[in-house]
Amino acid sequence: MGIVPIWGFQMVTAIVIARFAKLNIPLVLVAANISIAPLIPLIIYFSLIIGAEILGIQDTILFSFDLKQGDIELRLKQYVIGSVVLAVVASVLFGLLTYICFKLGSKKSIGVQEILEESKF
Repeated sequence: MGIVPIWGFQMVTAIVIARFAKLNIPLVLVAANISIAPLIPLIIYFSLIIGAEILGIQDTILFSFDLKQGDIELRLKQYVIGSVVLAVVASVLFGLLTYICFKLGSKKSIGVQEILEESKF
């Protein structure tokens, strides 16, 4: 939810979705904080690249002082479509990565009882 362009409502939306999906809300809030200042240029850039590919736009990013109404609408559409696709792809990839890490970590973990037995308390 940190990538989707609903500024000001990202955390609220993340909490609502977490409640319906019965997810851990603190973990969802941590994960939704991906749109921190150092990552915002990357998120915008990749959103524009993905949006341009989907819409078939040749000049991905337009740097011009002679913008027309149609240019602004097209670039906004390009950004919104690209950011939604980027958000879905990122959530699936990071979700799978997290699932794999938890599965691998759970096989190696030991319980409190084993720790106490090893330390002879």
